[in-house]
Amino acid sequence: MSGKPLAYHADLITQFPLIHQGKVRDSFAIDAEHMLIVASDRLSAFDVVMAEPIPGKGEILTRISNFWFQRTRDIVPNHLSGIELAEAIDDPQLLEVLRHRAVIVKRLKPLPVEAVVRGYLIGSGWKDYQRTGSVCGIALPAGLRQADRLPEVIFTPSSKAPSGNHDLNIDFAAVTRLVGAERAAQVRDASIRVYEFAVKYAAPRGIIIADTKFEFGLDGDGRLLLMDEVLTPDSSRFWPEESYAPGTSPPSYDKQFVRDYLETLDWDKRPPPPPIPANIIEATAQKYREAYERLTGEM
Repeated sequence: MSGKPLAYHADLITQFPLIHQGKVRDSFAIDAEHMLIVASDRLSAFDVVMAEPIPGKGEILTRISNFWFQRTRDIVPNHLSGIELAEAIDDPQLLEVLRHRAVIVKRLKPLPVEAVVRGYLIGSGWKDYQRTGSVCGIALPAGLRQADRLPEVIFTPSSKAPSGNHDLNIDFAAVTRLVGAERAAQVRDASIRVYEFAVKYAAPRGIIIADTKFEFGLDGDGRLLLMDEVLTPDSSRFWPEESYAPGTSPPSYDKQFVRDYLETLDWDKRPPPPPIPANIIEATAQKYREAYERLTGEM
Protein backbone atom coordinates (compact mmCIF):
# COMPACT_ATOMS: atom_id res chain seq x y z
CA MET A 1 0.00 0.00 0.00
CA SER A 2 1.59 3.22 -1.08
CA GLY A 3 0.53 6.74 -1.85
CA LYS A 4 -2.18 8.81 -0.24
CA PRO A 5 -5.41 6.82 0.33
CA LEU A 6 -8.29 7.95 -1.88
CA ALA A 7 -11.19 9.60 -0.09
CA TYR A 8 -14.43 7.66 0.24
CA HIS A 9 -17.86 8.75 1.39
CA ALA A 10 -21.20 7.00 0.92
CA ASP A 11 -22.64 9.73 -1.32
CA LEU A 12 -20.18 8.72 -4.04
CA ILE A 13 -22.23 5.58 -4.69
CA THR A 14 -25.41 6.41 -6.58
CA GLN A 15 -25.66 3.25 -8.69
CA PHE A 16 -26.87 1.09 -5.79
CA PRO A 17 -29.29 1.85 -2.92
CA LEU A 18 -27.85 2.14 0.57
CA ILE A 19 -29.14 -0.69 2.78
CA HIS A 20 -27.37 0.11 6.02
CA GLN A 21 -24.75 2.50 7.35
CA GLY A 22 -22.91 1.17 10.38
CA LYS A 23 -20.22 2.80 12.47
CA VAL A 24 -17.56 1.76 9.96
CA ARG A 25 -19.17 -0.15 7.07
CA ASP A 26 -21.75 0.87 4.47
CA SER A 27 -23.85 -1.77 2.70
CA PHE A 28 -25.45 -1.27 -0.73
CA ALA A 29 -27.86 -3.54 -2.60
CA ILE A 30 -26.45 -5.02 -5.82
CA ASP A 31 -29.38 -7.36 -6.43
CA ALA A 32 -31.60 -9.75 -4.47
CA GLU A 33 -28.68 -12.07 -3.71
CA HIS A 34 -25.66 -9.78 -3.42
CA MET A 35 -24.57 -6.57 -1.78
CA LEU A 36 -21.59 -4.25 -1.80
CA ILE A 37 -19.86 -3.73 1.56
CA VAL A 38 -17.54 -0.73 1.86
CA ALA A 39 -15.22 -0.21 4.82
CA SER A 40 -14.90 3.51 5.47
CA ASP A 41 -12.10 5.23 7.41
CA ARG A 42 -14.57 6.15 10.16
CA LEU A 43 -13.55 5.28 13.70
CA SER A 44 -15.85 4.75 16.66
CA ALA A 45 -14.85 4.83 20.30
CA PHE A 46 -17.23 4.11 23.16
CA ASP A 47 -19.89 3.54 20.48
CA VAL A 48 -19.55 7.12 19.18
CA VAL A 49 -18.23 7.81 15.67
CA MET A 50 -15.41 10.31 15.76
CA ALA A 51 -15.48 13.34 13.45
CA GLU A 52 -12.00 12.63 12.10
CA PRO A 53 -11.30 9.53 9.99
CA ILE A 54 -8.21 7.34 10.30
CA PRO A 55 -6.53 7.51 6.86
CA GLY A 56 -6.33 4.13 5.14
CA LYS A 57 -8.18 2.28 7.91
CA GLY A 58 -10.98 0.94 5.71
CA GLU A 59 -8.51 -0.43 3.17
CA ILE A 60 -6.51 -2.18 5.87
CA LEU A 61 -9.61 -3.71 7.46
CA THR A 62 -10.78 -5.02 4.09
CA ARG A 63 -7.38 -6.41 3.18
CA ILE A 64 -7.03 -8.17 6.54
CA SER A 65 -10.55 -9.63 6.39
CA ASN A 66 -9.99 -10.91 2.85
CA PHE A 67 -6.65 -12.37 3.94
CA TRP A 68 -8.35 -14.42 6.66
CA PHE A 69 -11.46 -15.29 4.63
CA GLN A 70 -9.23 -16.94 2.03
CA ARG A 71 -7.32 -18.92 4.66
CA THR A 72 -10.29 -20.10 6.72
CA ARG A 73 -12.76 -21.03 3.99
CA ASP A 74 -11.95 -24.73 4.44
CA ILE A 75 -12.93 -24.43 8.11
CA VAL A 76 -16.18 -22.56 7.48
CA PRO A 77 -17.52 -21.02 4.25
CA ASN A 78 -17.87 -17.23 4.13
CA HIS A 79 -19.88 -14.48 2.49
CA LEU A 80 -17.43 -13.60 -0.29
CA SER A 81 -19.21 -13.97 -3.63
CA GLY A 82 -16.19 -14.19 -5.92
CA ILE A 83 -17.66 -11.37 -8.02
CA GLU A 84 -15.07 -8.73 -8.86
CA LEU A 85 -15.93 -5.07 -8.28
CA ALA A 86 -15.37 -4.30 -11.96
CA GLU A 87 -18.17 -6.71 -12.88
CA ALA A 88 -20.72 -4.52 -11.07
CA ILE A 89 -19.23 -1.01 -11.18
CA ASP A 90 -18.68 0.66 -14.53
CA ASP A 91 -17.44 4.05 -13.29
CA PRO A 92 -13.59 3.93 -13.40
CA GLN A 93 -13.19 6.73 -10.86
CA LEU A 94 -15.53 5.07 -8.35
CA LEU A 95 -13.87 1.72 -8.97
CA GLU A 96 -10.52 3.23 -8.05
CA VAL A 97 -11.94 4.70 -4.83
CA LEU A 98 -13.43 1.34 -3.81
CA ARG A 99 -10.75 -0.98 -5.15
CA HIS A 100 -9.18 -2.04 -1.86
CA ARG A 101 -11.92 -1.15 0.62
CA ALA A 102 -14.99 -2.88 -0.83
CA VAL A 103 -16.19 -6.41 -1.58
CA ILE A 104 -19.27 -7.91 -3.19
CA VAL A 105 -20.76 -10.50 -0.86
CA LYS A 106 -23.71 -12.85 -0.62
CA ARG A 107 -26.77 -11.48 1.13
CA LEU A 108 -27.37 -13.58 4.23
CA LYS A 109 -29.76 -13.78 7.16
CA PRO A 110 -27.61 -12.69 10.13
CA LEU A 111 -27.76 -14.73 13.34
CA PRO A 112 -28.72 -12.63 16.39
CA VAL A 113 -25.52 -13.36 18.34
CA GLU A 114 -21.94 -12.12 18.42
CA ALA A 115 -19.64 -15.15 18.47
CA VAL A 116 -16.85 -14.13 20.84
CA VAL A 117 -13.85 -16.40 21.45
CA ARG A 118 -11.31 -15.72 24.18
CA GLY A 119 -7.85 -17.13 24.74
CA TYR A 120 -6.87 -14.50 27.33
CA LEU A 121 -8.65 -12.81 30.22
CA ILE A 122 -9.20 -9.19 29.25
CA GLY A 123 -11.91 -6.60 28.59
CA SER A 124 -15.46 -7.45 29.65
CA GLY A 125 -14.32 -11.02 30.36
CA TRP A 126 -11.89 -9.73 32.98
CA LYS A 127 -14.65 -7.61 34.52
CA ASP A 128 -17.02 -10.60 34.65
CA TYR A 129 -14.30 -12.76 36.21
CA GLN A 130 -13.53 -10.20 38.92
CA ARG A 131 -17.20 -10.04 39.80
CA THR A 132 -18.24 -13.70 39.51
CA GLY A 133 -15.18 -15.89 38.96
CA SER A 134 -16.61 -16.89 35.58
CA VAL A 135 -17.11 -15.55 32.05
CA CYS A 136 -20.48 -16.06 30.34
CA GLY A 137 -21.32 -18.81 32.82
CA ILE A 138 -17.99 -20.62 32.33
CA ALA A 139 -16.26 -21.07 35.69
CA LEU A 140 -12.54 -20.26 35.64
CA PRO A 141 -9.74 -21.09 38.11
CA ALA A 142 -9.22 -18.71 41.02
CA GLY A 143 -6.27 -16.33 41.06
CA LEU A 144 -6.08 -15.43 37.37
CA ARG A 145 -4.60 -12.03 36.55
CA GLN A 146 -5.68 -9.51 33.94
CA ALA A 147 -4.43 -10.62 30.50
CA ASP A 148 -3.53 -14.12 31.72
CA ARG A 149 -3.73 -16.85 29.11
CA LEU A 150 -6.76 -19.03 29.83
CA PRO A 151 -6.35 -22.76 30.55
CA GLU A 152 -8.30 -23.39 27.32
CA VAL A 153 -10.01 -21.32 24.66
CA ILE A 154 -13.59 -20.42 25.61
CA PHE A 155 -16.67 -19.38 23.63
CA THR A 156 -18.26 -16.36 25.31
CA PRO A 157 -21.07 -15.03 23.13
CA SER A 158 -22.90 -11.74 23.42
CA SER A 159 -26.29 -10.50 22.32
CA LYS A 160 -26.61 -8.09 19.41
CA ALA A 161 -27.74 -4.85 20.98
CA PRO A 162 -29.74 -2.19 19.10
CA SER A 163 -27.65 0.52 17.48
CA GLY A 164 -26.06 2.81 20.05
CA ASN A 165 -26.25 0.28 22.88
CA HIS A 166 -23.60 -2.08 24.21
CA ASP A 167 -23.75 -5.81 23.48
CA LEU A 168 -24.36 -7.91 26.59
CA ASN A 169 -22.47 -11.08 27.47
CA ILE A 170 -24.74 -14.14 27.47
CA ASP A 171 -24.21 -17.82 28.24
CA PHE A 172 -24.38 -20.73 25.83
CA ALA A 173 -27.88 -21.64 27.00
CA ALA A 174 -29.08 -18.24 25.81
CA VAL A 175 -27.54 -18.84 22.38
CA THR A 176 -29.35 -22.17 22.23
CA ARG A 177 -32.63 -20.43 22.96
CA LEU A 178 -31.94 -17.87 20.22
CA VAL A 179 -30.83 -20.17 17.38
CA GLY A 180 -31.44 -23.77 18.50
CA ALA A 181 -29.08 -26.34 20.01
CA GLU A 182 -27.61 -27.68 16.75
CA ARG A 183 -26.94 -24.23 15.27
CA ALA A 184 -25.50 -22.94 18.55
CA ALA A 185 -23.03 -25.82 18.67
CA GLN A 186 -22.13 -25.26 15.02
CA VAL A 187 -21.41 -21.56 15.65
CA ARG A 188 -19.35 -22.32 18.77
CA ASP A 189 -17.27 -25.03 17.13
CA ALA A 190 -16.61 -23.05 13.94
CA SER A 191 -15.65 -19.95 15.96
CA ILE A 192 -13.16 -21.83 18.11
CA ARG A 193 -11.59 -23.59 15.11
CA VAL A 194 -11.10 -20.34 13.18
CA TYR A 195 -9.69 -18.60 16.25
CA GLU A 196 -7.25 -21.42 17.00
CA PHE A 197 -6.10 -21.47 13.37
CA ALA A 198 -5.46 -17.72 13.46
CA VAL A 199 -3.62 -17.88 16.79
CA LYS A 200 -1.19 -20.46 15.40
CA TYR A 201 -0.66 -18.40 12.26
CA ALA A 202 -0.09 -15.11 14.09
CA ALA A 203 2.19 -16.36 16.89
CA PRO A 204 5.42 -16.73 14.86
CA ARG A 205 4.74 -13.28 13.41
CA GLY A 206 4.89 -11.72 16.87
CA ILE A 207 1.17 -11.17 17.36
CA ILE A 208 -0.97 -12.56 20.18
CA ILE A 209 -4.67 -12.71 19.32
CA ALA A 210 -6.19 -12.32 22.76
CA ASP A 211 -9.81 -12.58 21.68
CA THR A 212 -12.00 -11.98 18.66
CA LYS A 213 -15.60 -11.56 17.57
CA PHE A 214 -17.24 -13.29 14.62
CA GLU A 215 -20.58 -12.80 12.93
CA PHE A 216 -22.43 -15.53 11.08
CA GLY A 217 -25.37 -15.65 8.71
CA LEU A 218 -27.44 -18.23 6.85
CA ASP A 219 -27.76 -18.49 3.09
CA GLY A 220 -30.94 -19.52 1.27
CA ASP A 221 -30.12 -23.20 1.83
CA GLY A 222 -29.66 -22.72 5.57
CA ARG A 223 -25.85 -23.07 5.42
CA LEU A 224 -23.82 -21.29 8.07
CA LEU A 225 -21.42 -18.69 6.62
CA LEU A 226 -18.87 -16.41 8.25
CA MET A 227 -19.68 -12.77 7.40
CA ASP A 228 -18.97 -9.09 8.03
CA GLU A 229 -15.29 -8.80 9.02
CA VAL A 230 -12.92 -11.39 10.43
CA LEU A 231 -9.86 -11.16 12.67
CA THR A 232 -9.19 -7.46 12.16
CA PRO A 233 -7.87 -4.99 14.76
CA ASP A 234 -11.46 -3.71 15.05
CA SER A 235 -12.97 -7.11 15.84
CA SER A 236 -10.03 -8.59 17.78
CA ARG A 237 -7.40 -7.72 20.35
CA PHE A 238 -3.99 -8.03 18.70
CA TRP A 239 -1.11 -7.70 21.16
CA PRO A 240 2.57 -7.36 20.20
CA GLU A 241 4.22 -10.44 21.70
CA GLU A 242 7.28 -8.49 22.78
CA SER A 243 5.29 -6.17 25.07
CA TYR A 244 2.88 -8.75 26.52
CA ALA A 245 2.89 -8.91 30.32
CA PRO A 246 0.13 -10.51 32.44
CA GLY A 247 -1.24 -8.37 35.25
CA THR A 248 -1.69 -5.33 33.03
CA SER A 249 -3.72 -4.37 29.96
CA PRO A 250 -1.21 -4.90 27.13
CA PRO A 251 -0.88 -2.37 24.30
CA SER A 252 -2.79 -3.39 21.19
CA TYR A 253 -2.94 -2.82 17.44
CA ASP A 254 -6.14 -0.83 17.33
CA LYS A 255 -7.78 2.42 18.39
CA GLN A 256 -6.24 2.29 21.85
CA PHE A 257 -4.50 5.64 21.32
CA VAL A 258 -7.87 7.27 20.68
CA ARG A 259 -9.57 5.60 23.65
CA ASP A 260 -6.68 6.51 25.97
CA TYR A 261 -6.80 10.13 24.80
CA LEU A 262 -10.57 10.36 25.25
CA GLU A 263 -10.28 9.01 28.79
CA THR A 264 -8.20 12.08 29.70
CA LEU A 265 -11.01 14.45 28.68
CA ASP A 266 -14.08 15.69 30.49
CA TRP A 267 -16.40 13.99 27.97
CA ASP A 268 -19.54 12.03 28.80
CA LYS A 269 -18.98 9.55 25.93
CA ARG A 270 -22.06 10.77 24.09
CA PRO A 271 -22.29 12.65 20.78
CA PRO A 272 -20.93 15.00 19.69
CA PRO A 273 -17.39 13.64 20.05
CA PRO A 274 -14.46 15.90 20.92
CA PRO A 275 -11.88 16.64 18.20
CA ILE A 276 -8.96 14.20 17.94
CA PRO A 277 -5.46 15.70 17.58
CA ALA A 278 -3.48 14.89 14.43
CA ASN A 279 -0.74 13.04 16.34
CA ILE A 280 -3.29 10.67 17.88
CA ILE A 281 -4.82 10.02 14.45
CA GLU A 282 -1.41 9.25 12.91
CA ALA A 283 -0.36 6.98 15.80
CA THR A 284 -3.61 5.04 15.42
CA ALA A 285 -3.20 4.73 11.64
CA GLN A 286 0.34 3.44 12.16
CA LYS A 287 -0.89 0.70 14.51
CA TYR A 288 -3.38 -0.53 11.92
CA ARG A 289 -0.65 -0.53 9.24
CA GLU A 290 1.77 -2.37 11.50
CA ALA A 291 -0.79 -5.09 12.27
CA TYR A 292 -1.39 -5.61 8.55
CA GLU A 293 2.29 -5.72 7.70
CA ARG A 294 3.14 -8.14 10.50
CA LEU A 295 0.32 -10.52 9.61
CA THR A 296 0.71 -10.55 5.86
CA GLY A 297 4.33 -9.60 5.25
CA GLU A 298 3.06 -6.98 2.79
CA MET A 299 3.78 -3.24 2.95
